[in-house]
Amino acid sequence: MTAVPVSTRVVFRAVLAVGLVCGVAGCADEPEPEAASASWREPDSYTYTLRSSEGERSLIGAFRITVRDGAVVKAVGLDDSGRRVVPDTVPTIGELLGEWRQARRDDADKAEVEYARDGHPERISLDWMENAIDDEALYVISDFEPADG
Repeated sequence: MTAVPVSTRVVFRAVLAVGLVCGVAGCADEPEPEAASASWREPDSYTYTLRSSEGERSLIGAFRITVRDGAVVKAVGLDDSGRRVVPDTVPTIGELLGEWRQARRDDADKAEVEYARDGHPERISLDWMENAIDDEALYVISDFEPADG
């Protein structure tokens, strides 16, 4: 077998190509979802719209929720399913994030959160067991408005 000399130029091109592929493919470390949420602090008082779907749970439907001093004080069902839910079962955004954190601790097959530009969560998707039926939860948060003051 004959040794073939490798020029510095060939090595440079190979390293450059690998770097470009990794950059495009996302080889760099991505921040953990918890790091993205660390900058957002749940205000004591706010309103938001929640659309809760998927799975077999009591919290299914659309709601307009008012939170004061860290607790839900008003929940209005915006659709037939939402009007049938007992208001005590409607969570704050912090409680939804707590469910997401618990799913991560429990090593759920899927525990994802997407954030808005201001840092509040917009979408939380959970699936404890990939092949189980009706154990999923999807929460879509919109119209988030912190209270003045």
